[in-house]
Amino acid sequence: MAPKHMFLFSCLVILGTLHGIHTVEFDVINNAEGSDGGSRFENEIGTEYSKSTLSFSTFFIWGLFQQHTDHDRKDVQKVTLIIEIMDGVAYTAGDEIHFSANYIGDYSGDVKTEFTGVIFHEMTHVWQWNGAGEAPGGLIEGIADFVRLSADLAPGNWVKPGEGDRWDQGYDVTARFLDYCNGLSSDFVAELNEKMRDGYSDDFFLELLGETVDELWSDYKDMYGKKH
Repeated sequence: MAPKHMFLFSCLVILGTLHGIHTVEFDVINNAEGSDGGSRFENEIGTEYSKSTLSFSTFFIWGLFQQHTDHDRKDVQKVTLIIEIMDGVAYTAGDEIHFSANYIGDYSGDVKTEFTGVIFHEMTHVWQWNGAGEAPGGLIEGIADFVRLSADLAPGNWVKPGEGDRWDQGYDVTARFLDYCNGLSSDFVAELNEKMRDGYSDDFFLELLGETVDELWSDYKDMYGKKH
């Protein structure tokens, strides 16, 4: 069994042990019924798998962020996934995840695995702290992709470790950098997220890892023999 499919299978096994212990409700609405993407969603992904993925990704994120109690995390009672006809891939607004039926319909490859990876990214936005709106957008997106990377759901077209122009470039570039930082201290991303609960400063990197973020970026680039 391929690693990503083994991961998906493990998700379902773990969900069996977690059933009934959480208070978050998950709902799925397909507003694209009758479209190619809406039909592919029903046939190849489905509502029940989607709810399971929403649930498991939540537990995965709580564990990664070390958010073990209600006090540690946001007060979210319900998360709704909406499949709709729109451009792009997906976006999160509060406790709603909007997923493009167009993207599902046009995606070439294992759409179920891709869907799962995107959900892990978007669910991170539901639960992560954003520095009270002060954190760089690239860092916010990078943390979401770090979660996807940590779940072994990174697609093959992501940049390789060491690539990228800036630490806060966002998405896969920043995710790879955060993975490097987390290798220096396994609690780093969890502690960074907690610090971002009420505000943001680049000094958080210095406080947690003993080097400025620019020094860490330079070390990271040097490690992979990349120019900076």
